[in-house]
Amino acid sequence: MPDFRVFFSPPSREPAEIVLDETEAHHLVSVNRAREGDTVVVFDGAGHEWICELAAIGKRDARLKVRFPQQIKPLPYAVTLGQALPKGKYMDAIVRKATEIGVAGIVPLVSERTEVQLEADREENKLEKWRAAAIEAAKQCGNAFLPEIQAVQRAATFMEATKGYDLKLIASLQPGAKSLKTVLNRFREEKGRSPQNVLWLVGPEGDFTPAEMSISKNAGFEPITLGPLVLRCETAAVYALSILSYELQNA
Repeated sequence: MPDFRVFFSPPSREPAEIVLDETEAHHLVSVNRAREGDTVVVFDGAGHEWICELAAIGKRDARLKVRFPQQIKPLPYAVTLGQALPKGKYMDAIVRKATEIGVAGIVPLVSERTEVQLEADREENKLEKWRAAAIEAAKQCGNAFLPEIQAVQRAATFMEATKGYDLKLIASLQPGAKSLKTVLNRFREEKGRSPQNVLWLVGPEGDFTPAEMSISKNAGFEPITLGPLVLRCETAAVYALSILSYELQNA
């Protein structure tokens, strides 16, 4: 993979030249120190890439000569993370790691134990910040697809409204939670295939409340154990997505 990647959506699928805006040009030239003649990959977050040569560096832009376009195949499965909002900047890190792992979507959730409360203006700022974190992660790891980051939702309301998933999982500390392998093996035995569209919910510190777990059960979620230790929510999210991705990739 070439060293330099930039996020940009050209007005045409087959451009001869791409002119980067000031923000992307600054990151490419001043931060990553790209120079004229270097190879640069432009990606739009939807699987389209353009292999380019950095042709000219301006004061407020950069011009790229397109060598050829390419279409990246998506993963054969889609995973959506429903994440209860943690305190501090941990959500930024979760978004970055989830993007690196290749999730298709991220839904920030407010649960009964969530200590973060966002006003409307702060929520929009947070969404923009999380989307920027996803772009940076995609640049670094070579992911051609950006996850769709939805608006913040109430956990219980979201659970009740979830449709269209092959499998719905929820990380749980409660007794009786099954292992991921057990649930996946049962699904494969019943359906004759692996799930292709999976939703996984991860709770806040202290887990979802018993009432929320009851709602999730009624909505068809499978409670999954992440092992005998109590994980911080950001660790739980990365762990959950990693083992699920591994299982789906090696089905």
